[in-house]
Amino acid sequence: MGKPGDMTDIDARYGLEPVFEPGAATAGRAPGGTEFHVVDCPYCGEPFETLIDLSGGSSAYVEDCQVCCQPIEFRVKVDHDGTLLGLDTVRGD
Repeated sequence: MGKPGDMTDIDARYGLEPVFEPGAATAGRAPGGTEFHVVDCPYCGEPFETLIDLSGGSSAYVEDCQVCCQPIEFRVKVDHDGTLLGLDTVRGD
């Protein structure tokens, strides 16, 4: 167990599942092979945070901008061990 009052200590003490808090000091890493990243919309230019799934390897998919709702194509390059090698965002039209 961790130090008394530490989040892992509290989780273990009460039998709780660990909770990921966005913005926590975990270098953007979330459970299950995912990472949070801030991207800039190629339409409106506004930055927003999104969860990138690295568990399936390299992929391309479309997600709407959280600000202007335009379709953004995400091109994710993932290493064989699940490390993010590159992330490109382009207009999805």
